[in-house]
Amino acid sequence: MILRDVIVVGAGPAGLATAIAAAKNNLSCQIIEKGALVNSLLHYPTEMVFFTTPELMEIGGMPFVSPYDKPTRLEALRYYRRVSDAFKLDVVFDETVVAVSRDTASDAPGTFVVDTHSARGVRRSVHGRTVVIATGAYDFPNRMGIPGEDLPHVSHYYSQPHPFFRKNVVIVGGKNSAAEAALDLFRAGARVTIVHRGASMRDSIKYWVKPDIDNRIKEGTIAARFNAQVAEIRPTSVLINNENGAAESIDADAVFLLTGYGADTTLLRNAGIEIDPETCGPVYDAQTFETNVPGIYTVGAMVAGVQSGRIFIENGRFHGEQVIEGIKKVLNAGC
Repeated sequence: MILRDVIVVGAGPAGLATAIAAAKNNLSCQIIEKGALVNSLLHYPTEMVFFTTPELMEIGGMPFVSPYDKPTRLEALRYYRRVSDAFKLDVVFDETVVAVSRDTASDAPGTFVVDTHSARGVRRSVHGRTVVIATGAYDFPNRMGIPGEDLPHVSHYYSQPHPFFRKNVVIVGGKNSAAEAALDLFRAGARVTIVHRGASMRDSIKYWVKPDIDNRIKEGTIAARFNAQVAEIRPTSVLINNENGAAESIDADAVFLLTGYGADTTLLRNAGIEIDPETCGPVYDAQTFETNVPGIYTVGAMVAGVQSGRIFIENGRFHGEQVIEGIKKVLNAGC
């Protein structure tokens, strides 16, 4: 049996930064990822440009070199591949962690067994002295629970505008992702309608996007239904209850439910980790990122629960160094 010092669940920027910090401190580490490297970035729009500078996305001290002031999604994917190769990170892909528990059968007290299930149906168990959960929040969209949500023309993620040229597109949501998708689709020739339960687009929308979306709505080039609720999605339309309480049908060739994302806490709960009732995120020590279960830590957007907008790559990338510093002290104390 191989007993690693650290098992990291999730190969996003925070998980990679944790593994790099482990390597720099001579701690053995394996990352287990349910999909691809930085899997959440794959859900970002294909032509996306980050509204941050390359150096604020760097991990492990490895330079992120870009000819642009703001890096593209493609450059970010390439950078994190290079980082993983440069530090020779041990990453297992397409393998979902289904349980984390105390390893009562091991001769090493206080260790954990991490049970996984691969995309090909293979099950295995990995053993570690500590576990760091870095599964993020962007992989888990907030579902609306309405009829038609799972129809093939409905998506919780927006990718690119071209396929929707001259088509009717309904976007549900009122925050950044909804505003940016609506503008992108409009400029590519789609007929866009925004449906939002609020009285207007949210004030929290990026300051350089808010005037643009508000002006398009005001002039009518992007239609909007505010104070409205989606009742049902049909193969060619969306049925809503508008601000007057009346039923209204909107033509729709495609529907994007951009209503936010949140962390899936099932794995944490099953491991005995307490969940904060306000944030719906894990209870953890702000200095060490250790949860109420000694030896299990959590980093990245996962720590913020429904407030995942507080954690970005720019600040979540530092969690790895903090958590490994705490783990190193604990493991050394146990020697």
